[in-house]
Formats: sequence, C-alpha cells, structure tokens
Amino acid sequence: MHLKNEKWDMDYFTTMRENALREWPTGAEVDMQEALGYHKNLPAEKVFSTKLAAASAAGITLAQPRAGVALIAEHIDLLKYLQDVGGADLLPTTIDSYSRLNRYQEAQTGIEESRAHGRSMLNGFPAVNHGVGACRSVVESLDVPVQIRHGTPDAKLLAEITLAGGFTAFEGGGISYNIPYAKDVPLSRSISDWQYVDRLIGFYEENGVSINREPFGPLTGTLVPPSISNAVGIIEALLAAEQGVKSISLGYGQCGNLIQDIAALRSLKEQAEEYMTRFGYGTAVITTVFHQWMGGFPQDESKAYGVISWGAATAALAKATKVIVKTPHEAIGIPTKEANAAGIQTTKQILNMLKDQTLPDTVQLDEEVEFIKKETAALIEKALELGEGDLALGAERAFQAGTLDVPFAPSRVNAGKIMPARDNSGAVRLLNFGNLPFEPDIKEYHRQKIAERGCSEGRDPSFQMVIDDIYAISKGMLVGRPRR
Repeated sequence: MHLKNEKWDMDYFTTMRENALREWPTGAEVDMQEALGYHKNLPAEKVFSTKLAAASAAGITLAQPRAGVALIAEHIDLLKYLQDVGGADLLPTTIDSYSRLNRYQEAQTGIEESRAHGRSMLNGFPAVNHGVGACRSVVESLDVPVQIRHGTPDAKLLAEITLAGGFTAFEGGGISYNIPYAKDVPLSRSISDWQYVDRLIGFYEENGVSINREPFGPLTGTLVPPSISNAVGIIEALLAAEQGVKSISLGYGQCGNLIQDIAALRSLKEQAEEYMTRFGYGTAVITTVFHQWMGGFPQDESKAYGVISWGAATAALAKATKVIVKTPHEAIGIPTKEANAAGIQTTKQILNMLKDQTLPDTVQLDEEVEFIKKETAALIEKALELGEGDLALGAERAFQAGTLDVPFAPSRVNAGKIMPARDNSGAVRLLNFGNLPFEPDIKEYHRQKIAERGCSEGRDPSFQMVIDDIYAISKGMLVGRPRR
C-alpha cells in the first residue's frame, strides 16, 4: 500500500489484521466483538479518556509513573503498590525491550528466566507473550486506568492484545516511536504500522469504546526545541484522527526553563486544536502530558528530588492534564517500587500545593508562545507542502529533506544536522538550524539569545556549550557554565 494519510477501508484493515494476529500464538486469543463487550462493562473510573477529560475540565494535573516487570503477579503487586502507597492517579504497563523489537521468543526466554531466578530478568511486562487473559488480570486488579507505554516502531500485535486485554490507553506513534528509538526502520513502514494501530483504535471508537492515544512527546529527551516536539506531536495527532481516534494526549518533555516550558505546553494544545479544526477533526478531545526531566539526573537522591519537584511545579503551573513522574533512582537504573512511589508522592505534594495557582501572563511568556507557534507552523506547513497536502507522505519527505530533524536521534532517516544549546536563562535555542524552514527573523532570534549567553560567559557559542548543557542538570545546574 502506498503511504497516504487516508482512512483505511475495512477490507484492507481486515486483511492486515489477519496477518498481524498470526505473529505470535496469543494473537489467536483476540476476539474483537468479545473485547468490545468487555470494554463496555469496565467501570468509568478505569477508562483513561474519561479521567483525563474530567481532569482537564477541572484544571488539575494527574500523576502517572512508569513501571513494568516480567511476571504477572509481580507486575500486579508493583502497580498496586504505586496506586495504594504512591497514590498514582493513572498507571502504566511499560513493555520490555525484546517485545518492543517484536522479538517475542527472547521475551519468552526472559519470562522463564525470571521464574527461575525469582526476580524480573526483563525491563518491562511482555504483554504479547502473556496474552489477553493476563492483561485483563492486570486491569481488574487495579482501581485506576492503565496505559500501555513502550517504544515500538511496529506495535500492531501489541495493540491488538493489550486493547483486547482491557487497557484503555496506548502510547506512541509512527514518528515518535521510530526516530528516537530505531536505527534502520523506514519511516514509511512505521507510519503505516501506526496507521494500523490508529485504525484499530478508531474501530473501537466507532463501536462505542473510547481508547486514549498519546504520541511520545519528549522524542530523544535531550535539548529538543519545543517547536520540533510540538510539530511531531501535532502531525501524529492528525494522522491518528484521520483513522478515527477521538481522544488524544499530546506530550512535551521538560526543557527546564519555566517560561519556555509553560509556553510550549500552552502552544501545543492551542495549535493542535487549531489544526484539528482546520482538517475536520474538531470533535477530537485534546489533553496534554508533561514529562519530568528526561535527561541525566544527579546521583544524589536529595538532588534528584529537587529535579522531580521542579518538573512537578512546572506541570502544575502549565496546567498539564497529567505529568509523567521520575524517580530519585534515575541515575542508578531501574528504580525500586519504594523509590518509584516516593517520586509520585513528591510530585503529588507539589501538584496539590500549586493546583489553585497560575502563572500570570508576561511579555516574556507571550513572546515564547509567539515564536514557538511560528516555528511549529513552519515545520508542519513545510511537511504539508512536501507531501502535496498529504501529511503522511509529507512527514516522510520532511525527514528526508531535513526540514524535520530531531537532535541526537539514532535513526538513519533523521538528518541530524540541527544543534541545540541553552540561552543565558536556560531556554533551549538552536545553534545550528540544519535545513529547518525557518524565516530569517526566527533564526536571528535564536542567534541573539545564544550570543547573549556567549557574552555573559566570555566565550564564543560553540559545540562545547551543547556538551556542557547535556551534563548540566546531573551536575546540579541547568545551564552548562564554564568553570571560572
């Protein structure tokens, strides 16, 4: 099938489903009509989109961790702990790395080794191997909605099994789960594979079942300019909406400058709704996700709590619908359940203290919103131009041309020509624009901001600034200043 942003017809989709469900034996457990009935009997408090819509209307921010282990009982125990002790409003099921690469036999070996060793030998929950029934046992053991979080370029079978298993939210996208995660996966293939996922969710929607979709906002999580992540998120939202998705959560990864982060999240929601209306998807409900700092963390737990708290405060003041929580063990490895719960508790304390507060509009905030929107529009409009009005084809061509470019991404599809650095206040700017289609006034704005930092530090802007900024937070700062 030629890549095209067009809703799949049912005959084609049915043929694709038959192939996908044969990838692993548990695919035979999927019965669509039975799954629809199962979802319709779920209580409202377990439906992700319902809880997100209520939080958005109330102007409050919900807290959600990341978590997943190999075995069913242990995974349930972990999530119950994060719910009951941590106080998580929403829960994840993070999928293991083998499953993300569709290497189900190796995931099965990991399950068996986990049983033999008495601890998880996988870094997540192998949902495809466990099957529909096991997924339902997870959903039924908890009191709050549960989302599938992973990192899979080809998530067709994972979506089939987990949605039939009762999960009511699914993260990822054809760009955001390819460019930052894979090296050699063609963008045309991953976009098509995610059209499958979105068409599946669209089918659930058409039959009265709401499934929330969340493109992965942070991308590489390393100095990603807001307009890059916002543009990718909006493009993925539009592609999902074409296939019938109605509940979409758009994410953004914290950069660290309060004003820029709030402006970015505000711009993301406003601009997404504008594009949705423009292309005829105005009935889709847009909510927002704020990811606490995705880069290097301090090894000292006390300092890590400071980073977590700053992310929580920004999420609250930005009025994000939910915040993805980090743990004080980020610099060490996979956190204990206690550390994970502590991160949630820390975050919720800040969210509760700030839920009635807002950040007043300022000239600086308005300026950030203006430039983020101008940049984001330039990136999306160029993709539309390259695709001759077709956004799926346009996204593929935009990455080929480098007019969409994600910093520090492993994908060969990605040009990798842009170079970000912080300005003197810690906002992320561009030192090198690569082939981004920005007008001269935008480029001059970035150059001026970085030049101000260079003047303050007594050095010319260079790649050394980038290196310093990447390690700054782990060393206790936001801006990577040279040693005096």
